[in-house]
Amino acid sequence: MLYVLPLPPRPNLESYKKRAKELAKICKAGDRVALRAWVAEWIEALVKLQEADDGQPRLGHRALTPAEIERLIGRTADGIAKNLDWARGQADCSLSRAQLALAREHGFVSWPKFATHLEELARARSPVRAFESAVDAIVGGDLAGLATLLKKKPALVRERSTREHRSTLLHYVSANGVEDYRQKTPANIVQITKLLLDAGADVNAESDAYGGRSTTLGLTATSYHPEAAGVQLELLQVLINAGATIDPPDGGSAVNGCLRNGRGNAAEFLAARGAKLDLEGAAGIGRIDAVKQFFAADGSLKPPATAAQLYAGLAWACEFGRTEVVEFLLQTGMPLDPSLMRGKQTGLHWAAYYGHADIIQLLLDRGAPVDVIDDHHRGAPLEWALYGWDGSAQNAEGFYRVVGLLARAGAKLDAKWYESGPERQRVVAKIQADPRMQAALRGE
Repeated sequence: MLYVLPLPPRPNLESYKKRAKELAKICKAGDRVALRAWVAEWIEALVKLQEADDGQPRLGHRALTPAEIERLIGRTADGIAKNLDWARGQADCSLSRAQLALAREHGFVSWPKFATHLEELARARSPVRAFESAVDAIVGGDLAGLATLLKKKPALVRERSTREHRSTLLHYVSANGVEDYRQKTPANIVQITKLLLDAGADVNAESDAYGGRSTTLGLTATSYHPEAAGVQLELLQVLINAGATIDPPDGGSAVNGCLRNGRGNAAEFLAARGAKLDLEGAAGIGRIDAVKQFFAADGSLKPPATAAQLYAGLAWACEFGRTEVVEFLLQTGMPLDPSLMRGKQTGLHWAAYYGHADIIQLLLDRGAPVDVIDDHHRGAPLEWALYGWDGSAQNAEGFYRVVGLLARAGAKLDAKWYESGPERQRVVAKIQADPRMQAALRGE
C-alpha cells in the first residue's frame, strides 16, 4: 500500500513552492510541535476541499473519521521528518530537501517529477491529466466515462502513472500497490477490467509497486478490497482468461503470496488453476496429499522442501484452520521452537486469532508455549485471541473455547493490559459486557 496524500482539486505549483519554504523554516527551528501543527493545517485544508456534500470528511475516494484524520496527521509528520533526516538529529533543512519531502508525501520520487506532474495537470489535453481522469473513473466505477476517455485516447490504456509505482490503468483494478486513497473496488470492477483488456491493456504489465515486478493478477490475488467486495475470484478468472501468468515473474509463488496476505480463498483458487505448490503453499491451502509428498517415511523433509517452508506452512495451516495438516505436521516431530517462526508469530498465535479451538488443543497437547510474545504486535496468543474475537462477527463459540483452553494452560493477561490504548479499551469494554468471556478468561 502506498500511503500518500491526494492532491487538491486544482493543485498549484506556486502554492507548493511556498509550502516548501515554510517547511524548511520549521525544520531549521527544530520544532517538532510546530511541524505537526503545520501538517495538521495542511491536511485539514485538503480534507475541507474534498469534503462530501453530506459533510463527511474524505480524501480522494475514502471517507475518514476524526481518529483516522489524527492518525494521518501523525503519519505524515513522521514521514516528513524521516525525509528530512530529522529523526537522526542531523536534519537537512535545505529548500531542495523540503521540496523532496513534499513530493514524497504525494507519491513522487523527486521534486522535478512532482512539479512536472502539476504542470501537466494544468494542461487541458495532457496525457497526465487524461490518465488521472481515467484512474478516477476506474476507482469511481464510471464505466461510461472510462469508455469515452479510451475512445478519445486509445493509447491511454498503455500509459503509466507518473508516481513512483508507475502503474498502468489495469493495475488500478487490483486496489493494491497504488495510492491508498484510491484503493477501492467498485461493484462493476469486472466490467471495467474487461473494458481495459478489450482496449488493449497488457495483462502481464509490471509495475514498480512493492519493489517492482508487480502484475495486476498478483496484486489482485493479494488484495483485501476485491475480496471484501466479493469479486476477487471472478476478477482473477477474467485476468487468467486474458492470458495472465499466474505465478509472479520474479520466480516466487502466487499461492504463498496470497497466504502471506491473508487471502486463503485466492490461494486455493490459483492452486486449482496450476499455480506451483511448495510445502508452505500446500500446507496453507490444506492439501494434505501434497504435504505428505514432501516427507520421507521417517518424518524428515525431502528436497526441495526446507525448514523455512515447514514452519511457514504450519503458521498458515493454523491461520486458515487446516486441522488435518496441522495434526500431520505435529506428528512428524517438528520442534515447536518460537525462534523458528517468522517474527515469533507461532501457530498458537494464528489459531488463536481466528478462533480455531481444535488446532489450539493440538498445539497445547504438543506443549506449545502460551507466553510467547511476537516481535511485531508484541502480544501473546491470548491477546491475539481477544483481538480476533473483538474484530469478528462470526465464530464466537470458537473464541470462547480458545480463550478457555489458553487460560487453563496458564495464559494470563497482565493487569496493565486493561489500562492502555483506545483499541485495547474497546476490547476491555466488550469483555466487561460478556460474562461468558469473563468466565473463559478464568479458565472455566
